[in-house]
Amino acid sequence: MAFSGGTDSAVLLRLAASALDGRLLAVTAVGPIYVPGDTERARSLAAAWGILHYEIDLGPLSDPAFRANGPDRCYLCKRALFAALRRIAGESGLPHVLDGTNAEDARAFRPGLAAAAEFGVQSPLREAGLTKDGVRRLARDLGVPDPDRPAESCLCTRIPYGRELTAECLAQVRDGEGLLRNLGFSTVRLRHHGDLARIEVFPGEIGRLLDEALRVRVREGLAALGFRFVTVDLGGYRSGCFD
Repeated sequence: MAFSGGTDSAVLLRLAASALDGRLLAVTAVGPIYVPGDTERARSLAAAWGILHYEIDLGPLSDPAFRANGPDRCYLCKRALFAALRRIAGESGLPHVLDGTNAEDARAFRPGLAAAAEFGVQSPLREAGLTKDGVRRLARDLGVPDPDRPAESCLCTRIPYGRELTAECLAQVRDGEGLLRNLGFSTVRLRHHGDLARIEVFPGEIGRLLDEALRVRVREGLAALGFRFVTVDLGGYRSGCFD
C-alpha cells in the first residue's frame, strides 16, 4: 500500500491492517519533494500499529522530464511510484497495490490517477464513495490521531509549471513553510516565483499575518532563505492554484 502519512492513507492503512491479518506492507516515498511532517507521521503510525513499513527514495529530480516541471509532473512521479510498488509487491508475494485516493480526488485535477490505472492500483476509499469529510469521520471512529489535520501535497505544487525543479528551491519552500507553521499557521502554501515568495493562508488569517511584529519576522526569515520579495496573496489559500 502507498502510505503518505496523510489522513486518507492512514484510514486505509488502519482498515487494511484489520482486514488483511498481517498480509500488508506499507510503502512511503521519501525525498526532497515531500513535506517532512507527513514522512515523520507515516513512520510513527506504522510503528505504533505494528505494520511492516518500507521507505523508498525514487530520486525524481534525477529525471529531466520531471525536473522540467510540466503539467504531467504528477503523472511522471506516480508512474515511478506505482512501478516501484508493483515490483515490491511481486517480490513480497502480494497480489494487489492500494492507494488512499478518495472520491473527491477523482473529481479534481489529478494526473497521477492515469498512472494508477496503468498499474492496476486499487483505491478502496474512492470505490466506497468516501469523500474527504467521510474519511475524516471514519478516522475519528477508528482512533486515527489528528483526523482533521490539513491535507498536504508534495512541495513541487508550490512551483509554477515550467519553472525547473531544483533541490535548492524545494528546500526554500520546505523551510519557508516550516517557519510559517512554527508561527501558528496550520494550513499554508509558500508559492515560489524565483526571488519572490507568495504566501497563501486561510482568508481569516491574513490579518494576523500582517501584524507588524509577525510581518517583520516572516519577512526577515524568508529573506534569510534567499527571497528578495515577499507577498501575501489576498485571495487566500486555494488548492491547486497552478492547475
